[in-house]
Amino acid sequence: MSDHISGPRALADPIADITDVYAFPSPEREGRLVLVMNTLPFAEPDQLLSEGLIYRFRLRPLSPRDDEGRAPFAVQEEELRFDCVFSEPDANRVQEGVCTGPAGEEVSFAVNDEAGDEDDGIRAFAGVRWDPFILDAAAALKTIATEQLAFTEHGAIFMDGKNVLSLVVEIDCARFLGDTRLVGVVAETLTRGKFNVRIERVGRPEVKNLLLAPKQFDPVNRDLEIRDLYNMEDGFHLAEAYKGAYRARLNANLAFWDGLDGKIDWPVNGNGHPLTELWLADYLVVDTARPYAERGSFLEIERAARDNRPHDTCGGRAPNDDVMDTFFTFIITGGKGAPVRDGVDQSSRPSAQTFPYLATPNPDPPERPEHH
Repeated sequence: MSDHISGPRALADPIADITDVYAFPSPEREGRLVLVMNTLPFAEPDQLLSEGLIYRFRLRPLSPRDDEGRAPFAVQEEELRFDCVFSEPDANRVQEGVCTGPAGEEVSFAVNDEAGDEDDGIRAFAGVRWDPFILDAAAALKTIATEQLAFTEHGAIFMDGKNVLSLVVEIDCARFLGDTRLVGVVAETLTRGKFNVRIERVGRPEVKNLLLAPKQFDPVNRDLEIRDLYNMEDGFHLAEAYKGAYRARLNANLAFWDGLDGKIDWPVNGNGHPLTELWLADYLVVDTARPYAERGSFLEIERAARDNRPHDTCGGRAPNDDVMDTFFTFIITGGKGAPVRDGVDQSSRPSAQTFPYLATPNPDPPERPEHH
């Protein structure tokens, strides 16, 4: 799942549905930050990107904040935006993309060109790729339905071999970030034209589908489908109107996950669940000065900040990192005791360490399920 089909609107209009976001220092070129946005679950091998959308990456500098009751970082107002748009395909189904940086820097590139193109400190690729997400989604949903851990030693990726539409943007850190090293990253899809409406935004994986979607544990808003509201929010600054609803849902669902191992590692107090504010600060946290980490960096910076210790990795999220084992272990055990595994440790077609990083698409992907 990750962020696949993250609400009724995504189900109705999947071309704008962001499935995953990744952000990591380039393993290929020092001093470059890689940003990846995957969209359209179950993309066909000849699928093109939408000429009616803006595909946007937003970066904000972060500073540490020593307050367990709040998110571990303060978001600065300065923002870098990288907007990518695409042409209508020509008669031969050739499509062109343009990625624009915060000061008008620009690179043009052909969709599905493996080499992409580079100019003005920006390197870009777009096209169909193998979906790299690692999770036994059926077992995760069964866990919620039965209220018992349903993971097994040997799990299975849901409809393994499905494709997605991928956008990969690699930026020169010195040029765009200067001395800033700790940044938050959010990806968005918006309508293109004079009036841009945010359709979806994603930071960390599975916030919407595993932490906000389940309604049955929420004593305040048990009948409310909350994910479309959440998708429309600014990932760096939530509006006040629905914060109470988001907090109530997260407080309830985080308590549910915490209790699955038969013990409470995150005691709820009068201020709610101790992890609620961390998950509401829904952006990837990346240290651009640290080297690339193939595995183990997801949530490491946030966990270090909570523990009042220096972080050891670049943070963010790399495509081959089994982030869902980290996710489940953190919210269920608090990192105490044995890891919680979903039985799937890697993609059947892992990503590479060279541009454009994500694996080539499946020419014969599984058929799209009926409800998609």
